[in-house]
Amino acid sequence: MENSKKVLIVTYYWPPAGGPGVQRWLKFAKYLPEFSLEPVIFTPENPSYPLIDETLKSEVPKNTKIIRTNIWEPYQLAEKFSKSNKKFKGGQFDVGKNQSFLSKLSIFIRGNFFIPDARKFWVKPSIAFLKKYLKENDIDLLVTTGPPHSLHLIGLGLKKELPDLKWIADFRDPWTEISYYKHLKLTKRSDRKHKELEKAVFQTADITLATSYTDAENFRKKGANSFCITNGFDISEQGKIGEFQSSSVGEFEVLKSTEKNDSTPKRKFTISYVGVLEQLRNPENLWKALEELCKASSDFAEDFELKFVGRVDDKILNALENSVLKDRIKNLGYLAHQDSVTEMRTSDLLLITNFPNESSKGIIPGKLFEYLATGKKIISFGPKDADVETILNRTNAGQHFDYSETDKIKDYIFALYLDRKNGKSIINSADINEFSRKELTKKLSEIVKKI
Repeated sequence: MENSKKVLIVTYYWPPAGGPGVQRWLKFAKYLPEFSLEPVIFTPENPSYPLIDETLKSEVPKNTKIIRTNIWEPYQLAEKFSKSNKKFKGGQFDVGKNQSFLSKLSIFIRGNFFIPDARKFWVKPSIAFLKKYLKENDIDLLVTTGPPHSLHLIGLGLKKELPDLKWIADFRDPWTEISYYKHLKLTKRSDRKHKELEKAVFQTADITLATSYTDAENFRKKGANSFCITNGFDISEQGKIGEFQSSSVGEFEVLKSTEKNDSTPKRKFTISYVGVLEQLRNPENLWKALEELCKASSDFAEDFELKFVGRVDDKILNALENSVLKDRIKNLGYLAHQDSVTEMRTSDLLLITNFPNESSKGIIPGKLFEYLATGKKIISFGPKDADVETILNRTNAGQHFDYSETDKIKDYIFALYLDRKNGKSIINSADINEFSRKELTKKLSEIVKKI
């Protein structure tokens, strides 16, 4: 690409990795060339991914240069030690009364012996390889994206070796402020080490990216030159997301769903959760509200369906299957990305959950934006005044609740159910173009040009 700047992107997650971690930089890589930025991908040759989605390989831009090197990870050993350790690869683990002795021990080892995470063994070999590669291939900019946050240590090491190197550290999730951090059973020494490394990354990177407004502000307080670029949805996937009506707004297109509201009694009133649901984000007050609605209204109980698409913690499923809701659960397991979007479209209300802690109000799950693109209403759970709540209010796309509410949840769900039953549209048609992947890549390119 003539007159393009080369951007080397260090990412652990790359197709065929499934789940939300791969989407952000896969989409940036797709649109960066339109803004005179040439992506070069550096990723492991033999990673231990928690989820695989072979269909995502087709979304990798054809001419993208991809460099792969070997990585050693301890997860196979950990899984032999305890089956529950399989959750660690996806950032999940048992909490509270669900923890066995082996789970507690595994969490202690993970938090204190693998700092910042179990992919740390890729750091030194990558620094050695990339130091030479950067010099020989005229790379203009380095990007590291985490989690895993060990990848930021690759950037930190290269910046020390090559002080003139321009470096962007992209945090898809916070490091020490993520809700599960306090569950890692850290010693004071380990806690201090995590925070020292985090501080070093913040203060050394030329730019730190956050995926939420609150996280960007928190990073700035810790010394980072931080900017927010949220996740988003891809306009080019409009055929996969549904039928859309396009209207020009400047250079981009706004997509508005033209899907008609299907109020026929044959289709269930469906609430769907798409993605990974772990114990720390389990909306028990929602399950309680749904149980009470089923008991109070025989019509609702007959028409209602709770659908899961993705990996749901077995403790959560076991509890639901031993409740009033057991005959209304449809668990599809993990599906390819395109199939997951189809399941979103055939739902009436889309569920999104966050950690309950105040420190997590800045987390904006990437699937929120795909939810928005479907035009379906959204029900969200998390701390009050969360960034997700801000977006839902701005787009009039749904309702946000904390984990202490029940009656208001019942009122909201039942009102939507009655509207659909009575033939009223419950489709959202707000202008969400600012969250299109192309618009977000344009914003990224403008930040890059300022470095």
